[in-house]
Amino acid sequence: MTPPQTATRRDVLLGAAAIPLGAGISSAAKAEPAGKVYRIGVISATIRGKPQPKNGHTWHFAQYLHPEIDLDAIKKYLDPGSADMFRKYNRNPKYTFDQLPFPDTRITLYYDADPKVIPPYLEAFPGVKAAKSVEEMVEQVDAVWLGDASGYGEDHFDLIAPALKKGLPTFCDKPIGGSVAGTRKILEFAKKHNAPIMSSSLFRHEWGMEAALRKRDAGEFGPIQHVVASVQGGYSHDGWMVYGQHPAWTVVTLLGPKVEAVSLYAKDSTAHALVTYPDKQQPAAIWYGRPNETWEYCHTAVHFQKKRFEFTPSIENDFWYGHHYEMFRMAATFREMVKTRKEPIPHDEIVAVTAIVHAGAKSLKEKSRLVDIAEVSE
Repeated sequence: MTPPQTATRRDVLLGAAAIPLGAGISSAAKAEPAGKVYRIGVISATIRGKPQPKNGHTWHFAQYLHPEIDLDAIKKYLDPGSADMFRKYNRNPKYTFDQLPFPDTRITLYYDADPKVIPPYLEAFPGVKAAKSVEEMVEQVDAVWLGDASGYGEDHFDLIAPALKKGLPTFCDKPIGGSVAGTRKILEFAKKHNAPIMSSSLFRHEWGMEAALRKRDAGEFGPIQHVVASVQGGYSHDGWMVYGQHPAWTVVTLLGPKVEAVSLYAKDSTAHALVTYPDKQQPAAIWYGRPNETWEYCHTAVHFQKKRFEFTPSIENDFWYGHHYEMFRMAATFREMVKTRKEPIPHDEIVAVTAIVHAGAKSLKEKSRLVDIAEVSE
């Protein structure tokens, strides 16, 4: 996603002076004693065999794990809008959440199946070297991050199997597997080799999502009765298979993994899915292709028994500030897993997300009938 180019008052203030990218280490980070620095290997997945030279999930998401960037290289090889966002938010000392840059992680190796697309990444992230193979990488790192912006997951197992076999903490981007069986294959392989694994959507790490979960767990407004998880952008089958993962993550994060069935209806550029639970009277709803007056990317409405709570990624009505936060939180969650080897997300939730997407696709082919999750889980 490319930030809008319209300057706001905040943009003008933040852009008034050049910001040293190595600056801004929080007081907490400075006070932390020197210790182990975890070496992170980053892998870029393909889109049906084709490389992703501008894979935002390795450039934007994984960059939190590296202390230095070359802003000129970001502008040259990625795009000016991304460089602008890095300067204003991701690498701005005023927006560190008292956590950034992490004092104990560094990207040391980068792998892409097409070596020709690797040099720009190495220039943008000083000190990172190219790995000739994932097998070579896993011998020299402490953890692996597989980033996939728009792929379908069919190459994920082959790309992360060497890391899992070695027992390395591993982030595997969505969709973790190209099918429910593919997702289970990865998770079972990780469990067999005692390798902590994490897969997630940014929607799980939004500021508003964290607030919604606090309200749910406190019970102040009663139980959740209904969830509407919306995402912008025009519907397409391929879009649903990749980006339908996001609102599915919203539903599972709030309501849990015990999904019963899914019905999907699509017309033109929008789609609606009902997600049913055996123990809940009202189903959850996914609205793919919701129009919004301003760019918010997603909108979630959580209907508690006593109150409705709605949120978007924005913080202080600023989408890009909130986007920075959710990316940071996902990287921080991965970092914590690397340090503790404790998986932050249950495997059954990861499987449930894949199942919702595939049940929806099957439903649409069969005149939007309610498809039981068991039908796509074999």
